[in-house]
Amino acid sequence: MEEGGNLEEIKSLLEKFTNAHGISGSEGEIRKLLEKELEPYVDSIRTDTMGNLIATRKGKGPSVMLAAHMDEIGLMVKYIDDNGFLRFVGIGGWFDQTLLNQRVVVHGNKGSIPGVIGSKPPHVMKDEDRKKPVKLEDMFIDIGAKDREDAGNLGVEIGTPVSTDRTFVPLANGKVTSKAFDNRAGVVILVEVMKQLEELQVDANVYAVGTVQEEVGLKGAKTSAFGLIPDLALALDTTIPGDHPGISKTDSALEIGKGPVITVADASGRGLIAHPQVLRWLKDTAAENEIPYQLGVGSGGTTDATSIHLTREGIPTGTVSIATRYIHSPVEVLDTADVGVCVNLIVKAVANVDRYF
Repeated sequence: MEEGGNLEEIKSLLEKFTNAHGISGSEGEIRKLLEKELEPYVDSIRTDTMGNLIATRKGKGPSVMLAAHMDEIGLMVKYIDDNGFLRFVGIGGWFDQTLLNQRVVVHGNKGSIPGVIGSKPPHVMKDEDRKKPVKLEDMFIDIGAKDREDAGNLGVEIGTPVSTDRTFVPLANGKVTSKAFDNRAGVVILVEVMKQLEELQVDANVYAVGTVQEEVGLKGAKTSAFGLIPDLALALDTTIPGDHPGISKTDSALEIGKGPVITVADASGRGLIAHPQVLRWLKDTAAENEIPYQLGVGSGGTTDATSIHLTREGIPTGTVSIATRYIHSPVEVLDTADVGVCVNLIVKAVANVDRYF
């Protein structure tokens, strides 16, 4: 499979961005990192009212918006009990069972605080309760506080954001695991694309946008697209493969290591049905440059593209994703080669965009 970009550099960026923390609504740390990475390759950078990072590379021809959401799913403190244990809500789409007994980082107003998610021990459960999955509402976070006042003195209050305490780890054969590949993989692709466009001196007008609050309603994509009014747009994200136990090919025919995924439709069409000209542009570019890709039709989730393509009178929009195992968990897995090939596809597509739009 033809690779694009430096895979060691891609791996290093994935580690940097996934080890950082930024749940929906608290993307500041990610935005700061992204701004630093993009600054050498663009003409201007600004943060809009919503918190989206908008980097502009001025050029001729159609304006292309490349959107990668900066946020990861997380938790938020909703109550501190008398004994200092923290009750919380999920921010974004969690499968409750993945949270139990995880280590977390509580982002208090005096700095980060380590904690663990606990629940009623199985030793004291009734037999029928042991057979049931523990619900999020029955879990709590233990930071070692003596009581409610002590938790407050440590910097915890109602509304404090919480993220999972997992770090980037290489696996065999170019695969890697971490929290938040959804969607720091897209953020890394955004950085690498802008770097290559500059190095190759591609004359294209590009908006590189790190969006906020995708996981809780595609919010930043909607407001940034409304302000930018691009001629066309691509969302850069992750998607679900069907190449591991517990999922069938009829649920997803996608595989990691087989190249980027060009979305035809997601959420059974309730989200995005990709614009035909965008599909033609991406598929023709891949064919002309012998770049492998997969086509995706999904019935589940959607991406920033759903908000973007419905903005104003409508914006021709598509999605290019990285097939990623176990998304919305602290142990997501992807193949770094897919990221490199995705970068290659998007760079070549942006370079020839004036032939299609």
